[in-house]
Amino acid sequence: MYRASLAAPDDFDGWRAKARGFALAGVDPADIVWQVGGDDGDLFASDAPPPVAAEGAFGVPRAFVDLAQSAILHRDPQRFALLYALLMQLRDRPGTMEDKADPLLRRIEGLAKAVRRDIHKMRAFVRFRALEDADGTRFVAWFEPEQHIVRANAGFFVRRFATMRWSILTPELSIHWDGETLSEGPGATRGDAPGDDPVEDIWKGYYAAIFNPARLKVGAMLSEMPKKYWRNLPEAALIPALVAGAQAREATMIGTAPLPEKRPGNAMAAWTALREEARGCTRCPLHGPATQTVFGEGPVDAPLFFIGEQPGDREDLAGRPFVGPAGQLFDAALAEAGVDRARAYVTNAVKHFKFEPRGKRRIHQTPQAGEVQACRWWLEQELALVRPRVIVALGATAARALLGKAVTIGKLRGTAIPLADGAEGWITVHPSYLLRLPDAAKAAEERARFVEELRVVGERVRGLGEGGWVPECLLPSPPAQKRTFCEAGQHFV
Repeated sequence: MYRASLAAPDDFDGWRAKARGFALAGVDPADIVWQVGGDDGDLFASDAPPPVAAEGAFGVPRAFVDLAQSAILHRDPQRFALLYALLMQLRDRPGTMEDKADPLLRRIEGLAKAVRRDIHKMRAFVRFRALEDADGTRFVAWFEPEQHIVRANAGFFVRRFATMRWSILTPELSIHWDGETLSEGPGATRGDAPGDDPVEDIWKGYYAAIFNPARLKVGAMLSEMPKKYWRNLPEAALIPALVAGAQAREATMIGTAPLPEKRPGNAMAAWTALREEARGCTRCPLHGPATQTVFGEGPVDAPLFFIGEQPGDREDLAGRPFVGPAGQLFDAALAEAGVDRARAYVTNAVKHFKFEPRGKRRIHQTPQAGEVQACRWWLEQELALVRPRVIVALGATAARALLGKAVTIGKLRGTAIPLADGAEGWITVHPSYLLRLPDAAKAAEERARFVEELRVVGERVRGLGEGGWVPECLLPSPPAQKRTFCEAGQHFV
């Protein structure tokens, strides 16, 4: 049993030198006790040097060196032994670094990931406070790292604050920069760091001013900025009050925000040019067998925007969307729901009819993901021109085109989805789904639900157009408690 003593917890160079000697001598990882400085060692370990082997040096991938430099900064007492075991494994299996399922490699990568995260936290949450000494102003910060990262992180602060005199105090060691030389000192306590300074009032005012309650996600904030760092941050004292008042502030922002203006003038000309360009589209193979491109239609300032899957046989021949059997059902459902199709823009995710010929008939085929992606460019141009307030995706293909990923209709149906451009998305079934249901009772039930969803969407559009919000009790299948509010006349979202 051999003892390997290192000068410091982050002594990578010392570990590398000793590991190289042990590895060349072929010493088994189980026969080495690694320790730092004056740590109590194993009573049975020997300080004698390992036997020297005749074989020469061997190389390791650069990825291993980078990984070891990070992982060795972790506080796990087994890190030195784990890295040496991986080093010996690389001798027998040079491809180990590419084997992401290897348990030893995964464990060490977990250590390195924790170290990198702690390095990031130190860079993000160190706050300097001004302190006057004999040489002028020195900026002092207190930080409590989870890992042995202080020396490894010193270079960042030297580069970032090269013209300042500063000190970073931590429980294990302190680092100091005088504008030219970086030095180390012993560990400190929180009481050694200065308290508040006048600059913090300015910083708190700035933080409160830029706080956006509409973007508040408390869980994500705590994940990125755990509470243990709050005591080092002057602005953290404001967080509880800002979070508590976020809902009221968001409501005020919504109520006073001006409605987005429609683009004047040339929108119709731009749409006409876009439609003409789409007629020659060859972005995917579907243009070959199809009769023509079936582009969207409707007012170019329509607040309501419907996306279907693709044109069918009738649409392919007519050159217009939703004119076949599914389109007729769609029109009837819109009329029953009180939604004027003439005031909505209607288009498809895919602009060419995909089919399989069977004799004289052309049987519909569902577009593949690549075909939806190829045609998404046209859909994005339509959305950019029309700029609707509410967008309804009819079916799974339309939902993929709208959201950029495959989704389950049953999970999202009847739920308002905030979109990146500020519009509101809704997901429901395609009218052709209702035509395919074999059971008459089921078909009637699903059709009634479809009509109700269209009615809610129509109310949503009218509510947004008036600068307000539709009562939540108008949404499909409201929870019992919300239904009670609606019956009482308290229509709040």
